[in-house]
Amino acid sequence: MTRANRRRQLLDLAWTVVREDGADALTLGRLADVAGVTKPVVYDHFSTRAGLVVAMFEEYDVEQSAALDAAVAEVGDGGVVDTARAIAVSYVDCVLRHGRELAGVAAALEGSTELADYKRRADQAYADQCRRILAQHTRTGDVPGPAMVGMLGAADAVSAAAAEGTFTVEEAYDEVSAVIVSVVERS
Repeated sequence: MTRANRRRQLLDLAWTVVREDGADALTLGRLADVAGVTKPVVYDHFSTRAGLVVAMFEEYDVEQSAALDAAVAEVGDGGVVDTARAIAVSYVDCVLRHGRELAGVAAALEGSTELADYKRRADQAYADQCRRILAQHTRTGDVPGPAMVGMLGAADAVSAAAAEGTFTVEEAYDEVSAVIVSVVERS
């Protein structure tokens, strides 16, 4: 198996371990067992558990950013409602694709200062991406930082609730869209 294919396999299996047994069950040794390889093979790809967790979140982060770009490109020069809906759908769908295991990986990132700093930087990069997209729809040409934090916090909570089945995906789209429109209208 090529190095890239092995890494892909290990990341896929890591997501499976977290989905089935929770983030606390994810260790490099456990991943080696599940993959049917020796520990040195896993350590060659991810020298620490923290490195593995960061790689998992990076994968999610890249997917989320690409989904946002694609969704916004699809609506083109649409108004704020269409743009908000595109952002909401891309956000909710990305969370749903990763299900409850995403929360475990995100929580694992809070396990150390280094990991928490990484997650904050990744979250800020996504917030900046959204901010640039939404700025064109505001009166001021910008969305205040606290509004972005509130908007993305709401998107996280609503998406997580939809992933747990608390309400429908369509309800999640509608609520996240409404929050985004509200933030833009107040800016």
